Amino acid sequence: MEQAIQYFIDTINDFIWSKLLIVMLIGGGLYFTFRTRFMQFRLFPEMLRVIKESKDSEPGSISPFQAFAISMAARVGTGNITGVALAISLGGPGSVFWMWIIAIIGSASSFIESTLAQIYKIKDHKTGGFRGGPAYYMQLGLNKRWMGALFAVLITLSFGLVFNAVQSNTITIAFENSFGVNRFTLGIIMAVIFAAIIFGGVKRIAKWSELIVVVLAVIYVGTALFIVLINITKLPDVLALIVKSAFGFEQAFGGAVGAALMNGIKRGLFSNEAGMGSAPNAAATATTSHPAKQGLIQSLGVLIDTLVICTSTAFIILFTGAYKQTGLDGIELTQAALGMQLGPWASDFLAIMIFLFAFSTLLGNYYYGETNIEFLNSKRIWVWIYRACVLGMVIFGSVTSVQLVWNMADLFMGLMAIVNLIAIALLSKFAFATLKDYMKQKKAGLDPVFTKNNIKGLHNVECWDEPTDNK
Repeated sequence: MEQAIQYFIDTINDFIWSKLLIVMLIGGGLYFTFRTRFMQFRLFPEMLRVIKESKDSEPGSISPFQAFAISMAARVGTGNITGVALAISLGGPGSVFWMWIIAIIGSASSFIESTLAQIYKIKDHKTGGFRGGPAYYMQLGLNKRWMGALFAVLITLSFGLVFNAVQSNTITIAFENSFGVNRFTLGIIMAVIFAAIIFGGVKRIAKWSELIVVVLAVIYVGTALFIVLINITKLPDVLALIVKSAFGFEQAFGGAVGAALMNGIKRGLFSNEAGMGSAPNAAATATTSHPAKQGLIQSLGVLIDTLVICTSTAFIILFTGAYKQTGLDGIELTQAALGMQLGPWASDFLAIMIFLFAFSTLLGNYYYGETNIEFLNSKRIWVWIYRACVLGMVIFGSVTSVQLVWNMADLFMGLMAIVNLIAIALLSKFAFATLKDYMKQKKAGLDPVFTKNNIKGLHNVECWDEPTDNK
């Protein structure tokens, strides 16, 4: 049965990824890059400035930094550690180069979708904050409720169910590999802990995400930096290997350019989520004075995720040559590489790290599903059913095969991205105008403040009537 499902999913994935999505991702990213005048380079200092000033929030609200932390909690997880290892094992070192390219291009896509999420966010009367995302800007901006509903179903299935199975799968394999822990038992334990947190609501998720993501990222990148320093003489050769393999100039990977491109883009998108439509759900929750601010923050998140954290994993693996060993992929490959660098204890250390990384991702993934369940139907019974399904998928993922859960993730991730990329292309003129308004106010020496009257043609905008609505 599992083999039949696997074949069906592989067939659809091949069509989506090789025939359609690559063109949309790269084409859309380049279009947004040109139209924003290369904002990912030009406005990088502004991204750093905005995120630095965004940590404080009004009592009871979600700060821009906390919204960033929720999205980073969903981004920073197994995609950065297991996904990079899978990309290298399947596509060779050249996959890393294409991950970099898709992140740089995709950061412009992330700006567009997150800015739109802020523009079309709505007031959440249950929490006193905001909610929004692609389903909302599809309904309000495009007047296409059906499109928003389709996206809401896809993201709920993708993040709430399938992606959370990927996270629990990675955790249990890592712990079984390091400590011999029974995978099913650990799955039950994770489900119980996870349930205790998610019943606290989005504000508790934001606080946990803010704490976990920052601490983990610093520890993991610090470990990788140490490994780079002790292998500094190998760095030029590793960088050359990545670039040569990406274009087939490295003899060992001469015929693998297509595999490198495909796996680099797949795993890059899974990790940084640029253009997929997931991060805007977190971006919409922030209380901020101008939509472009949150767009800049989320754009920075894409760059940090791939260029810093994913690259850290790639260097750990490539410095050791562990990817050349047969029978190693996913988290086991990264564990083996880290063990070669720092000793046997490092494999156990990574197992604990991946538990915390993936657990933070469970939190971000869960929130994306919940906010879209509420878009589809506001009755609380559906949220309770969703919670039960999420916990069930955490347990399912803990015992199923690696390949099945990752292929399922690719399928739903691809479908989500297609729907979202169409929507943001159609609405992008409002994001471009919002960025222009932001820069105009900046040049005038102001702290930019947005109202819907700043942009011509905006309709169905709820939260930007007066400057005092969002401080």
